[in-house]
Amino acid sequence: MPLPLKRLWYERADHWRFFRQWLRHPLTTAAITPSGPQLVRSMMAELPVGARRVIELGAGTGVMTRALVARGIAPEDLLVLELNPQLASHLGRMFPRAHVVCADARNLPAEARRRSDWGDEMADAVVSSLGLLSMPATLQREIVMAAFECLRPDGRFIQFTYGPRPPLRAEVANALGLHVTRGSMVVRNIPPATVFVYTRTRSQVIVPRPVR
Repeated sequence: MPLPLKRLWYERADHWRFFRQWLRHPLTTAAITPSGPQLVRSMMAELPVGARRVIELGAGTGVMTRALVARGIAPEDLLVLELNPQLASHLGRMFPRAHVVCADARNLPAEARRRSDWGDEMADAVVSSLGLLSMPATLQREIVMAAFECLRPDGRFIQFTYGPRPPLRAEVANALGLHVTRGSMVVRNIPPATVFVYTRTRSQVIVPRPVR
């Protein structure tokens, strides 16, 4: 199959699969359709130069996952979390060499520790498609704290949100000692979205929690 037709087939299949899961789980599926190509490119543009190990949260149908692999991230160096069991199973079939788990993002440190091949190394970036903007402050804090426990000191938490407002509440970002940078605003996405990048301030150290 020619590449443009193959890409179109993937996009249509992704849209239908995502929409069906939204109908079944409207409260836990952040959007009706997967992220568009312009938004995906804008998210990839925020990866650190030379990024090797990446964690993906809320992978959905694998739109961002495919882009990460195309960007040069080896599937073996991907840890992919998806809460929806059907989508997680789909991702496992699509990316058999990646470490795909059906898990809550708050449990990310425990899942990362199970990656024995990673040793003591941490991720260069977390790429998140979670609906953080609509979450209560406590849940935002638990998820983002878990993410930064798995990131290098200079690692990036890359998140998009629908609209121009940063996804994390100011009190949550301040409590975690995080600095936010606004990336691209993608008006052609449906709905329009903005990319944000969170990094640690120099004085902030997030202490890992014990594994339960």
